[in-house]
Amino acid sequence: MGNLSKRRLSILSVKFTEQQQKRNEKYNKYVEHVTPTHSLAMNMFKAFILGGIICCLGQLIMNVLKGQFGVDASEAPVWCSMILVLISCILTSINLYAPLANWGGAGALVPITGFANGVCSSACEFQVEGMVFGVGCQIFKIAGPVILYGIFSSWCLGVIYWVAGII
Repeated sequence: MGNLSKRRLSILSVKFTEQQQKRNEKYNKYVEHVTPTHSLAMNMFKAFILGGIICCLGQLIMNVLKGQFGVDASEAPVWCSMILVLISCILTSINLYAPLANWGGAGALVPITGFANGVCSSACEFQVEGMVFGVGCQIFKIAGPVILYGIFSSWCLGVIYWVAGII
């Protein structure tokens, strides 16, 4: 009786492992089917196109500011940056920037518009928690580290420049 039980257990164990292997194979096929495939060349092309459109829009804004509104050439880039940030915040608020960023990848996330999107999306997400603890605190999730590392990097570069000037 002992040998018969061991034999049945070993047969059941083999059947269980076969069933488990079949399930694993089905699952792996499913994962391969639903996992999106990405082409590096296509992603780079999309980023180039969207980043180029954003830059062309910035140049258009600067040309209009200088030509139509008579803004000084030294002030036009400042106004252009503010307008691009405003456009980015508006598109983020009405949920249009995220699809652009999904399509264009780094082309939408690298320029100043991507930073504005990050800050604005944090503010929109935590708006229900109130102005102080929601928007006021959560807005620095993105802006805080960027500002911190930006200031630290500029300080390090300033020290290097200063030391290089002494030598």
